[in-house]
Amino acid sequence: MIPVLPGSLPFTIYDHNMLLEVLTPERKIYAGEVYGVQLPGIDGSFEILDKHAPLIAALGNGKMKVLKDKAHSEFFTISGGFVEVLRNKATVLVEGAVAVEK
Repeated sequence: MIPVLPGSLPFTIYDHNMLLEVLTPERKIYAGEVYGVQLPGIDGSFEILDKHAPLIAALGNGKMKVLKDKAHSEFFTISGGFVEVLRNKATVLVEGAVAVEK
C-alpha cells in the first residue's frame, strides 16, 4: 500500500483486478475479482475496467459481460438497475439477472 500524503485523496492502489459484485433484491448473483465488465447503460453499452474512476450510472435491460480475464468471460441478461464504481470495486444492483450459457 502506498502511504497517503497530507492533502491527497484517501485511496488505495491495488495490485490485483477490480472486485465485482452483482446483486438482485433476492440474492448475490456474482462476486469476485475481474478484469472488467460490459454493461447496458440507458444511453448505450459501456465498459468498466480495473482502476476505473468513481462512477454511478443507470442501467437498462440487456446483456452484461463479465470479463474474468482477457480470455474468459461470463454472460448475464439483466433488467434495469444501477452500477457504482468506487475504490476499484464495481457494485451492480439490478432488478433481475439470469446467467446465459454461451
